Amino acid sequence: MLIAPSVLASDFSQLGNEVRRMDLCGADWIHLDVMDGHFVPNLTFGAPVVKAVRGFTKRPFDVHLMIDEPLRYVPDFLDAGADIITFHIESKSDPEKTLEAIRAGGAKPALSVKPGTPAEAVFPFLDRLSMVLVMTVEPGFGGQSFMADMMDKICVLKARKPDLLIQVDGGINLETIRVAAQAGADVSVAGTSIFKAEDPAQAIKDLKAAAAQ
Repeated sequence: MLIAPSVLASDFSQLGNEVRRMDLCGADWIHLDVMDGHFVPNLTFGAPVVKAVRGFTKRPFDVHLMIDEPLRYVPDFLDAGADIITFHIESKSDPEKTLEAIRAGGAKPALSVKPGTPAEAVFPFLDRLSMVLVMTVEPGFGGQSFMADMMDKICVLKARKPDLLIQVDGGINLETIRVAAQAGADVSVAGTSIFKAEDPAQAIKDLKAAAAQ
């Protein structure tokens, strides 16, 4: 299981140092949640902030766009150094055009589904996706409880395309990561369980060990 700490749970006043800290603690990817206050009822940061912290690590930047018009901003996030760009199937942008823009810019394209959206919504695009993000909470805020019934979506997606990377995001801890791993998840986004831990490096190791059980 790859672990992608979400900087949503970090100290924003020390964002560059927080990114470096996660690198040193053994994070596989760095997960950056971009929210526009429209697609979700919260506002975080945009491409300039992503670009500002890019130099603090060489780990892959896993950028999750929770925004209305991802296609419009793809060039900005490519320029900012995103390695993986995930956008929502529920957004207003044309999925085909958005996927192509991400791929043409050299990043890996991924789609996300909210809890209320069936996994089948991304089936038409599976051959062009590097990953599907299954939200295990309603997107917009950290610290929510894990929705175990979302695991069925992972099973559906893996049955359709066994080699597809599946990421889960929301409410990940030592118990829920085991459930996600058993369902077939490959990447877990974790925020508070890592950033608020007394020893984040140990927290990452413990999450990986729990997923392997």
